[in-house]
Amino acid sequence: MSTNFLNLYAHDFARVAIAAPVSRIADPAHNAAQTIALAKQAAVQGAALVAFPELGLAGYTCDDLFHQRALLDGCLDALEQIVVASQEWRMALVVGVPLRVEHQLYNCAVVIAGGQIQGVVPKSYLPNYGEFYEARQFSSGDYAVATEIDLLGERVQFGSGLLFEVADLPLFKFHVEICEDVWVPIPPSSFAALAGATVLVNLSASNALVGKANYRNQLVSQQSARCIAAYLYTSAGEGESTTDLAWDGQGVICENGELLAEAQRYSDTATLTFADIDLERLSRERMRMNTYAQSVQRHAAEVNKFRTVFFQLEIDQSATLPLQRQIERFPYVPSDSRRRDERCNEVYHIQVQALAQRLKSSGLKKIVIGVSGGLDSTHALLVCARVMDKLGLPRTNILAYTMPGFATSARTLTQAHALMKLVGCSAKEIDIRPSCQQMLQDLEHPFINGQPQYDITFENVQAGERTNHLFRLANHHNAIVCGTGDLSELALGWCTYGVGDHMSHYNVNASVPKTLISHLVRWVAESGVIGRSDAQVLLDILATEISPELVPGTADGQPEQRTESTIGPYELQDFHLYYVLRFGFRPSKVAFLALAAWQDKTRGRWPDGDHVTRNQYDLLAIKKYLGIFLDRFFRTSQFKRSCVPNAPKVGSGGSLSPRGDWRAPSDSQSVVWMEELHAIPVQDASI
Repeated sequence: MSTNFLNLYAHDFARVAIAAPVSRIADPAHNAAQTIALAKQAAVQGAALVAFPELGLAGYTCDDLFHQRALLDGCLDALEQIVVASQEWRMALVVGVPLRVEHQLYNCAVVIAGGQIQGVVPKSYLPNYGEFYEARQFSSGDYAVATEIDLLGERVQFGSGLLFEVADLPLFKFHVEICEDVWVPIPPSSFAALAGATVLVNLSASNALVGKANYRNQLVSQQSARCIAAYLYTSAGEGESTTDLAWDGQGVICENGELLAEAQRYSDTATLTFADIDLERLSRERMRMNTYAQSVQRHAAEVNKFRTVFFQLEIDQSATLPLQRQIERFPYVPSDSRRRDERCNEVYHIQVQALAQRLKSSGLKKIVIGVSGGLDSTHALLVCARVMDKLGLPRTNILAYTMPGFATSARTLTQAHALMKLVGCSAKEIDIRPSCQQMLQDLEHPFINGQPQYDITFENVQAGERTNHLFRLANHHNAIVCGTGDLSELALGWCTYGVGDHMSHYNVNASVPKTLISHLVRWVAESGVIGRSDAQVLLDILATEISPELVPGTADGQPEQRTESTIGPYELQDFHLYYVLRFGFRPSKVAFLALAAWQDKTRGRWPDGDHVTRNQYDLLAIKKYLGIFLDRFFRTSQFKRSCVPNAPKVGSGGSLSPRGDWRAPSDSQSVVWMEELHAIPVQDASI
């Protein structure tokens, strides 16, 4: 079966659902009808799996009615109805039912797919404390002797150590546990994850108590994080007996610690909650984290107890099935304003602490920094200012120099001086044009004879002269040079190698992407963290078009060089960087994610409405800029990253230091990435 680029399953996503029917106590036929109705809805939405609450076909609160044969027989009839109905769906169901096995009664989860029962998982841990009395009616699955049982005329696998693998979705292997199983110190799902399960399912019936919902959320989130897995938790709700307890129908879907979806609690009607989980992301995280494999080896005895049941779902990957998952346009910058401020505060303090430690360990008390009036050097200077405050040194120990060249605009020069005045550092201007003229004359460059030849030599003479001055100034004043280049520039190789902006004694911005730096500067401006509230110059700098200003501009003062015209928009290239560097996704998946994030015209930049931009990129534009990114990242720029100065890593999004997150050959090719990118179809690529 062919795959559709616009189908989420083609990119190793899987749609899953958790259901909370309106149940009736001891009415299996009604509960089966509710289950079938919700399953039909899930199938229409393209779900690969839907999970229902614990003992849902009977009702969790049946108590001693579970020992009544009429109820147990009714549950079998209800189960059979669901199995028959499942023939129409390309989807797995997990339903809760009480089952008799070898003279014992078990609280079970039954996995159904394609008109067949694929396996039965009994509950391991039976709570018998507080309001729970499950050991009165049920036996623990851990002590069951049978490994296969006859159920509805089929011979099926039975046991708590079952894994279920969807053969046509090879990364989709799931495990089922029941309620209390996840509350114990080492849940069965922990070992199941080590045995290969990427999706963990919990059928629950957990009563409502003050504060309990938040605890359950944390429990599920942490279990998904520790297991590097998706975790689906669904719980009994409306219709359960309130003789002594109340029920809220809480449902949660988490992926590696991140909340993807949450069901409405205390709903009067049945609920069905969906999430699109990224199976490849989970697989790659496990592959990257080598201690995960060590855990598998350490617990080999438990891991080897699991048995795998294989079955096909025949998922249709040829149809268009857009991603419903929210993909942040700015993965390095939280969309929520509160979390964004927290992120900026944390990154700023990491940079400050790192540079302060370098100064203390070097025994030096002064910093030399070049200030261009642009974004990166602005933020680096703000970090330096806070470092001096932290160390109890005067800000005049920051020796800041603005060094106009042949293409420096009046705007950036004015901003540089205003910024240095705002910070209160030692501020000087050095005109580098005479020394550049001498260098160009030594090179016999045509510019010396009045020819407007603005080539790479012309540009790099200026960039190199600035850095050369900074290093010699540092020698002269017994100081260190603070670098200003950011992560985005390192990724794209947008820096002058060696004696240029590539080099410094210490670089505070090297693992901070451009999109985050802009928010760091805004955060400093709005928070008054540098001790001044008159920070209009910072807002002016944010509004300045990004340019290296190495080639003379137009007569009306506009820059000739527009960085993003050459290397692509930073907002999109930072998106590409995050998914290539952090997860190693293939280009087609990165493009699919970018399309999901950026195609919608109506979306503002931030959900809370501030700093809104209405940028939009179609697949053709995404392919173009992703191609620029891939070729520059993999083929042309690694030699610069192989010898970068020391710098602090600030986030899990990655660092490009060869001593940190990224080690790669300087002579790599980009062929395999470019070929995979070119195979992406652009016709009718609209979602």
